[in-house]
Amino acid sequence: MKIFKALSWFFKENWKSYAFGVTILFTIALLQLVPPQIIGYTVDAVTNDSLTKEKLIKWMLILVVAAVLAYVGRYVWRMLIFGSDNKLQRTLRLRLFEHFTKMSPFFFQRYRTGDLMAHATNDITAIQQVAGIGVLTLSDSVLTGGTVIATMAITIDWRLTLIALLPMPFMVLGSSILGKKLHDRFHGAQAAFSMLNDKTQESISGIKVTRTFGQEKEDIQDFAKQTKEVVQKNISVAKVDAMFDPMISIIVGISFVLSLGFGAKFVVDGELTIGQVIAFSNYLFLLIWPMLAFGFLYNIIQRGNASYDRVQHLLAEKEDVIDHADAVDVTPEGNLHVEINAFTYPDESEPVLSEIGFDLKSGETLGIVGRTGSGKTSLLKLLMREYDTYDGEISFADVKIQDYTVRALREAIGYVPQDQFLFSTTVRDNIRFGKPEAPQEEVSKIAQLVSVDEDILGFEHGYDTIVGERGVSLSGGQKQRLAIARALIMNPELLILDDALSAVDAKTEEQILSNLKENRSDKTTIISAHRLSSVEHANLIIVIDKGRIVERGTHSELMTLDGWYAEMFHEQQLEEALGEGGAADGSDE
Repeated sequence: MKIFKALSWFFKENWKSYAFGVTILFTIALLQLVPPQIIGYTVDAVTNDSLTKEKLIKWMLILVVAAVLAYVGRYVWRMLIFGSDNKLQRTLRLRLFEHFTKMSPFFFQRYRTGDLMAHATNDITAIQQVAGIGVLTLSDSVLTGGTVIATMAITIDWRLTLIALLPMPFMVLGSSILGKKLHDRFHGAQAAFSMLNDKTQESISGIKVTRTFGQEKEDIQDFAKQTKEVVQKNISVAKVDAMFDPMISIIVGISFVLSLGFGAKFVVDGELTIGQVIAFSNYLFLLIWPMLAFGFLYNIIQRGNASYDRVQHLLAEKEDVIDHADAVDVTPEGNLHVEINAFTYPDESEPVLSEIGFDLKSGETLGIVGRTGSGKTSLLKLLMREYDTYDGEISFADVKIQDYTVRALREAIGYVPQDQFLFSTTVRDNIRFGKPEAPQEEVSKIAQLVSVDEDILGFEHGYDTIVGERGVSLSGGQKQRLAIARALIMNPELLILDDALSAVDAKTEEQILSNLKENRSDKTTIISAHRLSSVEHANLIIVIDKGRIVERGTHSELMTLDGWYAEMFHEQQLEEALGEGGAADGSDE
């Protein structure tokens, strides 16, 4: 019953619905006692030749009224109890999703997308059933079973009742043994389903790559293997599940045999009438469902326990970045100061950044360049406060970023990552994602700013064109420019472009950078890039190698140093002149 205790907060919130629903269930349980009693009276009346037309009509009317009331009651309790369990499903899914939104990237590195989806679907459904069918079966087992047993003992014979109940302890013992096995196997089945979910999501997302490398057959075989494992796990659950009903049916059968045998003896001895034995048999028949419900309840509880443990494991994950009690909910602005002595990722032992420091005034642009894996993106993550576990300080206008709420800080930042993510909706809605109320005029203006307006108007449905999942219908350059537009429409205090112009041709890149410089003269911009032409105009350029700044200065100053920057710039200029570098936008179409 651990799961009921764990969900006590929900039952307290919805106690009226459950109290009324259980009361109706109890009333129905009482109404179910009427037919066996009337049947017993009728049999005895026929046996004694005392049955009259008036008695028969009265008893028939009582049966009809009881049936109608039970019908109405069943409708009402279903609305109350099953309506409440749907509230639980919504509450838990919302709580889980809100928890996901607070987690750092490190959390999503440790948990697969398919696994998280399985927790939010199958596991939540299993928990929901505890608050719905679980409450029903518990109530039926206790209320219906209790009232029937009490009626049998009080109105007929307590000895016969006790005899009929002798096999019941074996049902409790058997359910306990099977329940433990079911819990473990269901937990394994849910884990296997999570892996299948993840495999499905990965296969669909990577279908283009799979086809490109001709790996369809291998991918299908891998998927079939995962599916087979899920089937095997669920069959193992079904094998245990299938043992509940036969076990209970055997025990009920033994109860019937005992009650009929001893009931016949009591009739012969003159201690009971035939009508009473028949009524007792009908009452015993009413006990079949409560007994089956007991087994079903054990099944639901063990499934719910397994799923609740899995969901709680996720909810127990602590946020890596949290607001301090005195954090201000004001959008940060002003000069940016960065001083990072050392930063190490939670799952690593060696620092990825060391002795990184620079200052930017409002309206200035910083360029960050360096080899792949040098630490450029790691630095940007710290600026967005994705991690707080570093030695150093990052501040706006002398106020540490930790002194702002996470929401306020991130509202001040417009971020365009290397891997642009577009939603499967219209071009317009993708651009105004962070500002849903933005009118078309503003959307078009921003699109013109990043030189994508003409492309959009060339689409069949213009700004109403559905871009497909992750922008599958767009070229690489178009996706990058839409992602930049999405960040710019927020007019952020700090715009961060993480290699966000790599798929754009040199001419378009120059136009976009010129527009940014003109329109963001009072805002700070940070550009991380591999193509050095993207940062040539920056007020300050830093070269990072192995997590450290090895060169810094303006473009002209770095060219004078004749170091890595100058060498790479000359290389890229030569490649562009030969027509081998500078990825053109059309190359991605």
